[in-house]
Amino acid sequence: MHTLQQIQSGELKGIQRLQLSCGLSDFPVEIFSLADSLEILDLSGNKLSELPNDLHRLKKLKILFLANNEFTEFPSTLANIPSLTMIGFKSNKITKVPENAFPPHLRWLILTDNKIKQLPVSIGKCTKLQKCALAGNELEGLPEEMAACTNLELLRISANKIKVFPEWLLSLPRLSWIAYSGNPCSHQVSLKDELNEMDWQEFEIQHQLGEGASGFISKAHWSTQNKAVAVKVFKGAVTSDGLPEDEMNTCLAAGSHENLVKVLGRISNHPQQKQALVMELIPADYRNLGGPPSLETCSRDVFPSGTIFSLNDVLEIANGVASLCVHLHQRGIMHGDLYAHNTLVNDAAHALLGDFGAATFYDLHLQTAPFNERIEVRAFGCLLEDLLNHTKETNLDLFQLKEDCMQENVVNRPDFVEICERIRILKIKGNA
Repeated sequence: MHTLQQIQSGELKGIQRLQLSCGLSDFPVEIFSLADSLEILDLSGNKLSELPNDLHRLKKLKILFLANNEFTEFPSTLANIPSLTMIGFKSNKITKVPENAFPPHLRWLILTDNKIKQLPVSIGKCTKLQKCALAGNELEGLPEEMAACTNLELLRISANKIKVFPEWLLSLPRLSWIAYSGNPCSHQVSLKDELNEMDWQEFEIQHQLGEGASGFISKAHWSTQNKAVAVKVFKGAVTSDGLPEDEMNTCLAAGSHENLVKVLGRISNHPQQKQALVMELIPADYRNLGGPPSLETCSRDVFPSGTIFSLNDVLEIANGVASLCVHLHQRGIMHGDLYAHNTLVNDAAHALLGDFGAATFYDLHLQTAPFNERIEVRAFGCLLEDLLNHTKETNLDLFQLKEDCMQENVVNRPDFVEICERIRILKIKGNA
């Protein structure tokens, strides 16, 4: 975190990333003194409601974060900054996005948790757009012009007011990660209440294991069973992926699978009336397969330098993930966030897929059902490509499988049943 005094004193001259959060109600003109170097500007957590018309003076600005401010209208001045590729206005009060307000090279747009009812048709001009987060607004639809955004890979439109699902989305050539639960058009599933109800008093929370967008996961002692478990307490607010209750419902509907963290039950009588799940504690030898995308990679995961997978490990991980995807899609569940950073593996390359925050139910009886699965197939192809990029061995059949999963014509991609069969044959060949 920086201060205005540091800018005024010249201490920050030449800085590339600036972060100010000090109750600002007006844009500090001192920032313009950094125009020759500034690439990332983070003014989140202030009281800003407008930007200066001459913001284009920040000629090297690539990334702008303005979360948790007081904006009611998306600033058109941003269209005049050609270097700007990422914009974040999460949790403002935006109701209006004017036509032609987006910069020409926009790759990543975050408008989560606002009050937007309509997107401008000019979003179709954003042909470089790869990630678009629109969950938690009041959108009643998407402009058809958005079909021109053929580089779009990740889309979050959960928790809106979309009455008719825009089917053209399912044919976008690069779309891989989509979440659209919590809309009037969303498929509703009646869950059989087969899960155990457990009282909050049965659990002694020991320490936090992790925090996601939707909740906190802690290690706990389950007194009535005398065993260690994991407890996830949902925050209850809309996330970048959607609503926590939709995550919980899809997590419950997913059932049991060897590549899925086992859900033991749901908790009642939480002191703050929060929803919570009890899950098997993941053994300590499991670790994240990869790290989440960076500002530079945008939609693709990152891996530590020197990461190398054996071909056998690649096949084992791919087989586990694909097998789970067969299980989910047979239940009409699209995970929506099939990534290495949501996958845990141990030394035996056994994979566990987690994080159902972006999961969506879809109707298996509709003609569009296969498109939902084959969008996720592309995400699997991206994961497979990441693994193959970190192995020294070559397998042309596995490379071809990756290519088939990522082909632009959605209907020509294999389904997960075929993917599993092709991997099974490759494993047999490898052991021959």
